[in-house]
Amino acid sequence: MSRKTEVEEVSQAMIDGVMSDDLSLQFESTAKIRSILSRRDITIPCEALIRSGVVPRLVQFLYKEEYPRLQYEAAWVLTNIATEKPNELVDHDAIRILIQLVDSPKGYVREQAIWALGNVAGHSTKYRDFVLQLGVLMPLLILLCMGNSLRIGTWTLCNLFCGKPPPTFDQMKLALPALDQLLHSNDEEVVKNACLALSDISNDSEDGIQSLIEADIVSKLVQFLKHPSTAVLVNALLTIGTITAGNNQQTQSVVNCGALPFLSNLLTRNYEKDIKKSACWVISNITAGTVEQIQSVIDENLIPTLVNLAQSADIGIKKEAVWAVLGVVVCGSLDQIKYMVEQSCIKPLCDILVCPDLRTILLSKCLDGLENILKAGEAVPSVRDRNRYALLIEGAEGVEKIEDLQSHENSEISLKALKILERYWLVEDDENKVYQSDDSVGS
Repeated sequence: MSRKTEVEEVSQAMIDGVMSDDLSLQFESTAKIRSILSRRDITIPCEALIRSGVVPRLVQFLYKEEYPRLQYEAAWVLTNIATEKPNELVDHDAIRILIQLVDSPKGYVREQAIWALGNVAGHSTKYRDFVLQLGVLMPLLILLCMGNSLRIGTWTLCNLFCGKPPPTFDQMKLALPALDQLLHSNDEEVVKNACLALSDISNDSEDGIQSLIEADIVSKLVQFLKHPSTAVLVNALLTIGTITAGNNQQTQSVVNCGALPFLSNLLTRNYEKDIKKSACWVISNITAGTVEQIQSVIDENLIPTLVNLAQSADIGIKKEAVWAVLGVVVCGSLDQIKYMVEQSCIKPLCDILVCPDLRTILLSKCLDGLENILKAGEAVPSVRDRNRYALLIEGAEGVEKIEDLQSHENSEISLKALKILERYWLVEDDENKVYQSDDSVGS
């Protein structure tokens, strides 16, 4: 008999056992199905199980409080089915009883129920909202506040909060006391998922950001920027980035908690590319703020590092570093722009203009930054009646790059390029309009 035939015969025997009226056979058969579903070498496809009609039977087993081991085995099989076919659990009204099992006195039953609910919620916003509507949040939060089922519970909470559009702010705000408590866990997996859930609360929502600030969570997140776990560090950075993307006062809360020295450490030490990229993103949100916030970045001596990354780093880091540099030259004071020029920011801003696959918004902002630099050049001593900063842009081969952008497919880009050229390089002789140039660059 082939291996395949043997598996098919055994699986049919198991299905018959699940459908029988013999309690011990129900348990034995459900446990065998669970065991096979948990293996990678031989499996019973979920489609085959669904066609066999066992799903309603497994849902019935969830109600057998007198037999928690059967509840557990049935919940495990349903958890596997939920990864591919969450509609089967929804259509057979398994969600209500699974939510009830979150309060099960048996920890193993409780955790398997939470896992199944997490799989359903994580499948799509449609199923996430359905699970939330049936009232999973409060029993799950109570459980987490009691310190029970922390790892699987925090993972499920993340699934309940992720996706667009997000759940209502009122729903997510309810989780803050539990998440604040979870940040103190010694389990890195718990802390990682708690940070991720907090990023969902604060993402694109000033109310969400403010709720984190008022709960005194920002300072805890900043301390995670020195966490030895990369997973915790990445998610803490993500959440801090969403906070700095808020209004200026909310951005300042991150600065006030001492984030800049930690961010400097992330950029200058041997951290992974994604971490450096995220750190640059956070700083770019700060430099897009007030003059005082920009000065705090300058005072931390972050600019030389950012300019170096904008010039020579991996393309993903380079783009985020350019955003951070642009924040200063677009939003900064005259003295701050002059400082940026002294730190050699012009060359990377010119070079990025010809970067492949550059998003239009970054290209447009680069032209804004170079124009601001040129305007600042009007306020510093000229060189042979020429704008000193215009000469530096020429030396960085920026004029040719700006000229090429006159034919850009985006009209906003082409018009900005033309405006810059006409103001700072186009002069009229007796017969033609020509670009003024000087190969010598003054210091």
